[in-house]
Parts: sequence; structure tokens; C-alpha cells
Amino acid sequence: MSADEVDLKKRRFLTAATSVVGAIGAVYAAVPFVASMNPSARAKASGAPVEADIGKLEPGQIIRIKWRGKPVWVVRRTEQNLQDMASLNDRLADPMSETQQQPDYCKNEGRSIKPEYLVAVGICTHLGCSPTFRPEVAPADLGPEWKGGFFCPCHGSFFDLAGRVYKGVPAPTNLVIPPHHYVSDTKILVGLDGGAA
Repeated sequence: MSADEVDLKKRRFLTAATSVVGAIGAVYAAVPFVASMNPSARAKASGAPVEADIGKLEPGQIIRIKWRGKPVWVVRRTEQNLQDMASLNDRLADPMSETQQQPDYCKNEGRSIKPEYLVAVGICTHLGCSPTFRPEVAPADLGPEWKGGFFCPCHGSFFDLAGRVYKGVPAPTNLVIPPHHYVSDTKILVGLDGGAA
């Protein structure tokens, strides 16, 4: 056995060992890099459905929840609010909700599954401000025809208590109604399309 043969065997062994160690190192380096491309737990949670307890919500009150980083309002309308909605149709830009800003199961006068509850994304469809909840009837600053609803102080858009936009205001469309369904009589799940059931 010559000295050249021993060196060749050692060289092959060292080359193979180095290749194996290099491959293992590359895998260990790639795993965190690939894992960093997955959405974070916070990002996953921000798109997840949100459950809200509406059991203590009294007629005329609103609760605000956060879904996908946006405010979502749940308003419990009074009997008077429900009666007033039909009288506003001639003052509204899209009273029958022809523009698709809601799931099909909410394409009705109240834009809701249950008439007494409105579930709407609380962002004005003009430039993204958050309108204020103005449930009072005929306040001095909104006039004698005001039946309650939402007023956007940024540019003066008005929405009724179904989230329908008034004519002649900057907002082009009704407020967005998110997918939602009722888990029980006192709980609502926003972000998951459950239909009218």
C-alpha cells in the first residue's frame, strides 16, 4: 500500500464528511428562514372570527368589537328605529342595498339577519374615518329630519341605523356588513359566514 493510496482514501472521507456536515448546516439555517415566511400568531389571530356577547345590549345601545384590525359595531335597534327606516328610503342613495356591501343574507331593509341588530364595519366608505353613533332623534346639529344613525365628522357623510348612506354626501356606498352569524341568542360570531341560520 503506497502513501498516495492512503491520502486518496482520507481525502474521499474528509470530502464526504464535510459535505454531510455542510448539508446539515444548510438545513438548520434554512428552517428558521422558511418558518419566518409563515404568518405570525398575531397575524393569524387578526383574521380570525371574533365572538361578541350581546346578551346585555339594551335597545338603543351599541357595542364595538375589533375584527381584522377594524371596528365593528353591533347596534340593538329600538322598535321606533325599525319603524323609522322605511320612512327614510327617499333620502337614501341606495335604500335597497343594490351595491354589494353586505352578504346576500343581509340584503334587506335592515341589512341584518335579525331585524333588531345591526352588525356593520364602523368605517366610512368615503375616506376611512370612523363615524360617530348618533342615536338621538332630531338633534339641533343634525336637523329635525334626523331619525338616528351615524355621522362622519371628517367630511359630513350620514348613514341611517341600517348603515345606508344618505344622498348628496361624500360617502359613495353604504357601510360594509361583515360576514357573521348568531351562535346563540346572546352570542354573535363576526368573520365567519354562517348565512341566515
